[in-house]
Amino acid sequence: MTDMTPEQQRDFEAAAFRRLVAHLNKRTDVQNIDLMNFAGFCRNCLANWYHDAAREAGADLSKDEAREHVYGMPYEEWKALHQSEASEEQKAAFERNRPKE
Repeated sequence: MTDMTPEQQRDFEAAAFRRLVAHLNKRTDVQNIDLMNFAGFCRNCLANWYHDAAREAGADLSKDEAREHVYGMPYEEWKALHQSEASEEQKAAFERNRPKE
């Protein structure tokens, strides 16, 4: 691995995050439940991680604002436009694969 400064690492990680969010915003056909079933995280997870990072840094950011950042619009609007009802198969896969607390 090449030598990089902590600032470069932060900048590269931030760029990768922005690219992931942009990619997910283009792929509205991919449902959150599919992401959870195949990858173990979804857009809501990203929004929660973003929210957690903001709180840890002392920023006043609500969960709704974090979701809007990830979804590119208010969450309720995204759901109305893009979210479909999960199939019984998707729900069963989620129950088998969901993170256990």
